[in-house]
Amino acid sequence: MDDGSRDPAPESIREWKNRYPLSIVRQPHGGIAAARNRGIQEASGEILVFTDADCRLQPNCVSILGATINAFPQYSCFQLHIVGDCSNTVGRAEELRLTAIQDQTLLPDGRIRYLNTSGFAIRKSSLSSDFVLFDPAARRAEDTLLLANLVKHGELPLFADDCIVQHSISLSFWACLLKDVRKGRIEGRTSELIQRTGVRVTMQNRGRLRMLVSTWKLARDRSIGRTAWAVLVTRQFVERTVTIVSRYLPV
Repeated sequence: MDDGSRDPAPESIREWKNRYPLSIVRQPHGGIAAARNRGIQEASGEILVFTDADCRLQPNCVSILGATINAFPQYSCFQLHIVGDCSNTVGRAEELRLTAIQDQTLLPDGRIRYLNTSGFAIRKSSLSSDFVLFDPAARRAEDTLLLANLVKHGELPLFADDCIVQHSISLSFWACLLKDVRKGRIEGRTSELIQRTGVRVTMQNRGRLRMLVSTWKLARDRSIGRTAWAVLVTRQFVERTVTIVSRYLPV
């Protein structure tokens, strides 16, 4: 999906058309949710798999995912295992965050109360022709809103633990903070949409405290370091503060 780019698709993408049934679809800029919804309409495969530009599916991830989907026909959606890139401090902080969240939201039956489109798959057959998977009104955190809607309909994704996707952050710490401010402002609007579903899927203060303690222990036990933990706490504090404040600002 080309969501309003001024440039044609790069040759590095177009060359794949010679090897795979790849279609490149252009549309006026509508945001990530609108682009994904259009991609769903255009896709012809049985399984829809979502990831992000700064993520890399690890070796055999797709084949393992296919085996997992075939082994559990009773589930329609699957959350892949997201990990951080521990080659730098920001990446180690992300590894702490992802590990803690996935550990805390994993249920005993193998489902997970967490949805991250950095690595998410769903059977296209489970979607009705008029069903809109991502709400175009959500400019960010559209995956959390999707989770709320799934919970509302009595469904949670199965956690595909062996299907690993690495989230690699190339930004510096200060660039990350600026991104967190922008992200927090936009997610403040999405949080209102989530509240309207009547489902509580975001972490509450007690859960945030557990996560704080959990990430501190992880940083110590896995030798990730106190600096990475401090980076994580700072980023979480900034984003959370901006998200709360933005709810009360005029649109």
